[in-house]
Amino acid sequence: MSRKIGIIGMGNVGAALAHAYISEGLADSYVFIDINDKKAEADAQDFKDAMANLPNYAKITVNDYQALEDADIIVSSLGNIQLQHNAGEDRFAEFPFTKEAVYQVSQKLKPLDFKGVLLVISNPVDAVAALYQHFTGWPKERVIGTGTLLDTARMKAAVADDLSVNPRSVSGYNLGEHGNSQFTAWSQVTVKGRPITDLTTEKERQELFIKSMKGGHTVFYGKGFTSYGIASAALHVSKAVLSDSFEILPVSTYQKNLGTYLGYPVVLGRNGVTETIQLSLTPEENALLEKSAKLIKVRVDEAIKELEHKKYFNTTD
Repeated sequence: MSRKIGIIGMGNVGAALAHAYISEGLADSYVFIDINDKKAEADAQDFKDAMANLPNYAKITVNDYQALEDADIIVSSLGNIQLQHNAGEDRFAEFPFTKEAVYQVSQKLKPLDFKGVLLVISNPVDAVAALYQHFTGWPKERVIGTGTLLDTARMKAAVADDLSVNPRSVSGYNLGEHGNSQFTAWSQVTVKGRPITDLTTEKERQELFIKSMKGGHTVFYGKGFTSYGIASAALHVSKAVLSDSFEILPVSTYQKNLGTYLGYPVVLGRNGVTETIQLSLTPEENALLEKSAKLIKVRVDEAIKELEHKKYFNTTD
């Protein structure tokens, strides 16, 4: 069966993800969309040149929103590199740009008879996923973000490094915002099947959490952006969707009980979210989750109100 993937935003992350997709032969055709026509065309040509030395071949279409209609997955990786450089350690610093961009892109996506999954990478990912869902009107279960999947990977790497094990021997999750209000749910973390609370002190766990948080900062300040880590997370989610694997991943989805999008484990399949996993969190962890949810919801509600006002103003002016 033919597979198609669209990527909106061919910056550092979009290009890295396209490379991962094409190298692994994940789809038969791709749609590259970017406000910089020359960049999108150049990437398309670059990949066409590369395919002569790759085992996989795929067709590439550039800047055609209509071509997204029959895509299996549309990825939003749009962003603003200048704002990213000024963002420091707050992913919401990019929100003034992304919320406007999401509104504009949503107007082009909404008319499409799209039946696939919209995967959001753009930061702040939880708020951006919520805006996409609101302005496209697409089903909540088919609009998801990478959420805390990358943060969880960074936590596993930090724990594995500290305890001298393979990261795949570490289970558990970072939850909440893909940002400063996230937290590691230590009650859910095990190492080789053993609770991490049996292997570390509370102080050591706090140091591990800080280390996992600073992993992204180290990359950002070292090269001015992150790309491979988040691209691998998006690739992981894409594979789960396309293979209908029903895999449990901590991605950003709408949590009805919290009234917003945030990172929490769900079961993913061909149609997006099929089930939300119910974790047995401690009272302290539940409080942190609610705090993170409130932060995201306030920002989303403010952005929707602002953008709806502009929409009305522009229509009646």
